Amino acid sequence: MCFTVNVNIIKEELEHRYGSELIDHEKYRPSYYYHAYSLPSMPVVCSDRNAGIRLFRWGLIPSWAADEAEANDIMFKTFNARSETISTKPAFRDSFSSRRCLVPVRGFFEWQHHGGRKIPWYITLKGEEIFSLAGIWDSWTMAGGVSLNTFSVVTTRANSLMEEIHNTKKRMPVILPAAAEGLWLREGLVEDALMALMEPVGSDLLNAHTISPLITNARADRNRPELIMPYDYPVQGTLF
Repeated sequence: MCFTVNVNIIKEELEHRYGSELIDHEKYRPSYYYHAYSLPSMPVVCSDRNAGIRLFRWGLIPSWAADEAEANDIMFKTFNARSETISTKPAFRDSFSSRRCLVPVRGFFEWQHHGGRKIPWYITLKGEEIFSLAGIWDSWTMAGGVSLNTFSVVTTRANSLMEEIHNTKKRMPVILPAAAEGLWLREGLVEDALMALMEPVGSDLLNAHTISPLITNARADRNRPELIMPYDYPVQGTLF
């Protein structure tokens, strides 16, 4: 599962990293804390790079959603798309086939269950200030003819490190090494090749540390650097 990410990336960094223009940049708000359930609009890079980096809402609404009620019901169930069923689930299969995207992040957050506590962790990709999560997207036409573009983050089984951190669901987002980004976006790629891209990255490629309970405080300003700073908990475990 992946519901919480750090996208504290300014416009110039995004454009330099992905070699494309950020469209509607005046609406973009970089943040250390984006949570899927707040339905944020986030930058994504689609297969047509000439279209630029665009702001899509997190929570995929398939184009066939009949009305607003169905769309609202679906999007709260589609923050993530499981790699094992992405090619068969009605909400995802068409997007997986032809509408894939990159979701730029600096890192993501997960929670480790330790006794009766949930301990937050922050995970990044070694040697990469900005990296890409695999995503899929779709466009739904609202009443009045307005199009709403939305996306899901693709998840896969956890590697050994993430099994210990996300030790209940044992899932992790699909992280695309820079060399694989173009393949993920390539049109016409066969399913076997796409499935190979959705394997978990090696544990040795990730950095991870515990962070403070600030991230669980809904009344606090979580868009600040302290959110991702290392924090030690007075508990013992294999990763402490």
